[in-house]
Amino acid sequence: MTKIRYRLLKTEGRAKRAEFETPHGTIQTPVFMNVGTVAAIKGAVSTEDLEAIGTQVELSNTYHLHVRPGDEIVKKLGGLHKFMSWNKPILTDSGGFQVFSLAGLRKIKEEGVYFHSHIDGRKIFMGPEESMRIQSNLASTIAMAFDECPPSKASRVYVQDSVERTTRWLRRCKTEMDRLNSLPDTINKEQLLFGINQGAVLPDIRIEHAKIISEMNLDGYAVGGLAVGETHEEMYGILEETIPFLPQDKPTYLMGVGTPANILEAVERGVDFFDCVYPSRNGRHGHVYTNYGKINLFNARYELDERPFEEGCHCPACRRYSRAYVRHLLKAKEMLGMRLCVLHNLYFYNTMMTEIRDALDQGRFASYKREKLDRMAFASQENT
Repeated sequence: MTKIRYRLLKTEGRAKRAEFETPHGTIQTPVFMNVGTVAAIKGAVSTEDLEAIGTQVELSNTYHLHVRPGDEIVKKLGGLHKFMSWNKPILTDSGGFQVFSLAGLRKIKEEGVYFHSHIDGRKIFMGPEESMRIQSNLASTIAMAFDECPPSKASRVYVQDSVERTTRWLRRCKTEMDRLNSLPDTINKEQLLFGINQGAVLPDIRIEHAKIISEMNLDGYAVGGLAVGETHEEMYGILEETIPFLPQDKPTYLMGVGTPANILEAVERGVDFFDCVYPSRNGRHGHVYTNYGKINLFNARYELDERPFEEGCHCPACRRYSRAYVRHLLKAKEMLGMRLCVLHNLYFYNTMMTEIRDALDQGRFASYKREKLDRMAFASQENT
């Protein structure tokens, strides 16, 4: 495909530092995508906030936006970028993860998946073509292929059958995406398509699947189906085994991961793109990330603490407010407390990715990673 250009700027071992040109701007990688499932970051975070804290890519979810407000409505309003007033890249998850997370509400068939809406119970069908059409209506920068995420401990027979179906679905996604991008009323005629590698924690199935999808010449490749029950060591092992069989000249995306430590370990193994709900979810519960561990603001020790979350942090919360004040807001159930924690956590993640890129540029990622992990582990007694 000629509509994008992925340029590898630097490598250190398997770690990659790159630029990824898209119809909505160039993404510097490695990058953390801030998760706005329904076209908004939970925690009252605005588009202006995302710009202020250095967000490069916003991620939204196909299934959730299809259910509410409806992808046809978003299309009538000019697509997701216009709808949420965000002019930088957007990646939309395909809805495939809901095949996993809504296990009690769905039935998988060769043609696709039959759901019952988690909101009102109405019946929904989504297959590869439907997912591509919804994502085309949303007009995101990057569309994810529709796949099944098998449970990490599923049997070999189940995983093999699932992965073969995911491959067939990927071919259908590619055909439908090409068709949609050629239509005159398509908002984003340069929408990009990422395929997803699956295979649970079975290295041979993962590797074979990586080889097959690499031949399809897609715009990027994701490793899915991790952080769904396996250990961190199993996840790192799968990355080490699988990523060498994905194209190095295309972006690699580790879906739904993870903690700061997960990200550092995955960058070392060749991952470019990350997303995770941790920073916003933890922030909404009063847990904030620092370079010296994660702190729980509900702990009584912060009741009279006049320091910011972290000395030297330039996020909107740390520039002005104390731990004691934000703790009070959280205890009083004032939304501002939740918002400040979420903003800080997203700023922490985005800043960490800038530090990672700088370290790769300067050929010192290995030492940066070691120092970062040591610092974050230093105050582990505060991780409660």
